Amino acid sequence: MKNLTTIFSSAFIALSMGLLSANAIAGKPGFEKCQGIVKAGMNDCGTSKHACAGMAKVDGDAEEWVYVPEGTCAKLAGAVKK
Repeated sequence: MKNLTTIFSSAFIALSMGLLSANAIAGKPGFEKCQGIVKAGMNDCGTSKHACAGMAKVDGDAEEWVYVPEGTCAKLAGAVKK
């Protein structure tokens, strides 16, 4: 019985963390993700290189992204809408 309780507790925690992380990276209404235009230290979230906002190491890294108003990304040189 103790193992069953541990399994359910673990599943609940994993589900909760998944929902929290989905909400943490959900975009703002009217905004879109735009890659390749970020200044060092000004990114909005993690990438395969790091897990947090504000950790971009160089300007213009193709993997780093930031939220911009919808329709803006297509107007910026070097930007890629994600």
